[in-house]
Formats: sequence, C-alpha cells, structure tokens
Amino acid sequence: MYLGLDVGTSGVKAVLEDDAGAMVAAASRALSLSQPAPLWSEQDPEAWVSATIGAVDDLAKSHPRETAAVRGVGLSGQMHGATLLGKDGWPLRPAILWNDGRSHGECAELERRCPELHAIAGNLAMPGFTAPKLLWVAKQEPDVFAKLAKVLLPKAYVRYRLTGEMVEDMSDAAGTLWLDVGQRRWSETVLAATGLDLSHMPRLVEGSEPSAELHGDLARRWGMTSRVVVAGGAGDCAASAIGLGAIAPGDAFLSLGTSGVLFRVTDRFAPQPASAVHAFCHALPNLWHQMGVMLSAAASLSWLARILETSEADLLAPLGNAVARPSPVQFLPYLDGERTPHNDAAAAACFANLRSAAGRQDLTQAVLEGVAFAARDMLVALGASERPITELDFVGGGSRSALWAQIAADVLGIVVHRVEEGEVGAAMGAARLGRLAATGATPADVCRRPQRLASFAPRAALVDAYNESYARWRKLYPALKECAQ
Repeated sequence: MYLGLDVGTSGVKAVLEDDAGAMVAAASRALSLSQPAPLWSEQDPEAWVSATIGAVDDLAKSHPRETAAVRGVGLSGQMHGATLLGKDGWPLRPAILWNDGRSHGECAELERRCPELHAIAGNLAMPGFTAPKLLWVAKQEPDVFAKLAKVLLPKAYVRYRLTGEMVEDMSDAAGTLWLDVGQRRWSETVLAATGLDLSHMPRLVEGSEPSAELHGDLARRWGMTSRVVVAGGAGDCAASAIGLGAIAPGDAFLSLGTSGVLFRVTDRFAPQPASAVHAFCHALPNLWHQMGVMLSAAASLSWLARILETSEADLLAPLGNAVARPSPVQFLPYLDGERTPHNDAAAAACFANLRSAAGRQDLTQAVLEGVAFAARDMLVALGASERPITELDFVGGGSRSALWAQIAADVLGIVVHRVEEGEVGAAMGAARLGRLAATGATPADVCRRPQRLASFAPRAALVDAYNESYARWRKLYPALKECAQ
C-alpha cells in the first residue's frame, strides 16, 4: 500500500493506492489563504502540516488496515512558495505563495543581476517564482532575511516535519529559478544574485528516489509497523503527470484547478522564455517538461459563485452539458494577474460586452469560455516548439464538468479526454512516486494511464464561431492594459 499527499493551495489531499495502482481511499482537509495587502498571497506553513496529519488521521480511522500497510509515501505540492526558516528550523514569517505578485519589481532586478538567468533556469523571472520573493524579503524585511537559514518549498516543509530531513525534488526545485534545469543541480550563480548560497538550499533528489523515512512516532500513530520510505515527490503539475501516466515525450494534459496548467513532456531541456512558457525537470530522471500557466482557472468560477452568493453547481446546472453558441459576454480571467503568455502580475480581469439583456447564464458561460481561451493562449505558446499537441487529458476540479470539457474541445480545436480520478491526479502521482521509491519498480510498470471516462471532440458547427470569439477576446488584454496605464 502507498500513500500520496498533495499539499495544495485550497487543501491537502491524501490517497491510498494499492499494488494494482487503484485508489483505495481518499481524504482531504481544507486550507485558507491570507491576502493582507494587494497582490499578496500567504499561508501559515503549520497549517499545511496540521492538514496533512489530519488527512492521514482520517484515512487511518476509515481504513486502518490499509493505512497500516503503507510502505512508501510520496509528496506533491503547490510550487514556488517561499517558506523561510531560521536556524531553529521554524518559519520566520508566513509563506509567500505562487500566486503572490508583490515581487514584480524584483524580477527585473534579478534579470539585471544575473544575465545568464534564462539559459540556466530556462524561465523568465516572474513574481510567482521563489527567487524574486527573496529579493523582496531582503529589501522589505531585512531583519527576516538576516535570520534566514533555509528556504523550503511547501511540500519540502511538510516533508521536513514528517521526517526531519530537508530535501527537495528536481521538478519542484526547477520552479524556484535557483536550479540549473539542464544540469539538474542548484546554480550558485543564480543563488548569489539573490544573496544566498548552497547552504540555504535543501538536498536534491529525483522524484522517484528515496529522500527520507517517516518519523517513527507518526508511523506508530497510523499503525505502520514496517519502515516507511518517503520519495522525493514532485511539484503538483509533475505529480499529476505521473498520476496520468504522462511519462513519454509528447504526452500532454490540461489541468483546471485553482490555477490552470497546460503540460507537455519532453526528452530534453527545451526552454522557451520569450513566450512565458516554463521549462522544468520532470519527476523522473532524464525527462523534462514544458508548461503554460494561468493563475485563475477554476478559481474564476469559484469567484463568480462567491460574488453571486450561490454554488458552482447552481451556476452550471442551467447550461447543461453543451452550449449552442459562444456567450455574447466575454471574460478575461486575470483575477490574480497572468503568466503565460503575458507575464503580467498586474493584469486584471474583466467582463466585456455586457448589455441589459445579459443574465447569470451568460456570465457563467463567459467565465468557462474565458478560461478556455486562456488555455488556447497557452496551446499557441507551446506550439512554437516541439511537435503540436493533438489531444490531451483534462484533470483538476474543472474536469468534473462535462460542459467545460466540451467548451475546451471546441475552443482548443482538439480532442479532450476526461479521465478517472482526474481530481486527485497529483495525490495519485505522489503515491506512485512513493511506490517507485519503496520498491525500485520501473516507471512504465507503475505509471499507467488512467481509464478515459469520456472524450470530447471539437464540434464543427462551433469551431468557426469560437475562432471568431477568441480573436475578439484576444483584444481585451491590450485594451485593458492601455486603459490601466
């Protein structure tokens, strides 16, 4: 039995997977965000630990025999978050998260300090990444920076609390900007540009390698009697890829969780920073991946439900499983800025073409389509290199909606597949990395594709209409940007 833990932004998910690769049980605990100032997004690292232990407590209560049989644990997590620890190993301040935009000014400073950044890290300096956050802390909170002993990413902090070891895997480390992504090692050059050195970094391992062992007291708490190996794990997107069996060059998926990701596996380091595409290490040795990222995907629908004081299900129900035409209203989903292709932390969301006849259904459909248009932006950006993506799996919270899947297929112009356990892909991927670390099995034997539940092909009658709607939608960002100047 293998345990997968996904430390997300809105909650922690824990799953048990058996030797046949099937999910036996799942549990989750919610997390909350703190936004104490405009563009800020923070969380208490101890909340991750409490939620993680609580989720496993729930599994141990509901499935005690299966939990006791766990031999390997894998960790996945939200990427880029800066968890700053002092010499005593405790956080010096709340963690600064991936969707925090306060360090946009420091991004330009980092690129000036380190002209080799793009070649080493394979990515533009963006406020979401970890390194610019440290420049901000050094400038705005010098007392905190002076006490800094270690910088950990969210799942690495949870690992530290579960095992006592400070370790990071290659895929998550690639999202800091401190990793030499092609060489899969920390870059002393980029670290120096942020006032840090190798002593501030955790030890590196591949995602499928053992990183540590679970603390004995926690193992006893959950009834585990044998040695429990904790794998290197992966950033949430790479872990989702493992859960989806996306381990061969060309494999691709679209994830609509809080944020949105278009992910493609590559067999080489293929940076493309000019279009704000991310190039990271995969969770397995000798593999890399490219990603386009939007910052508000399913979060856009959650936002609409919140301001209309209703549920997402109530918003979606009147639209059924398909729409007959694009919404007359358009939505730009940049509630927290945007990465691919704009790299603009100050980008803002908007509804356009509102008229007195517009109703709640028009707004809901516009949100779904706006997120799909943003995904098309990412598809166009990734299409500038490697071979074209002709189909993809659809995962994350948005994958619950057949309507959203059909809209995505119509907008992207390719086949979209809803897959089994699409909502817990990262946790399932983490469990499989735990299995690889504990057993030494080969990835091809463990990382099999999930069952495809339904496939959605583009509808010829709507492709042209969505092409026209997308062309109009593309004009919104530059127009809004000009108005904001």
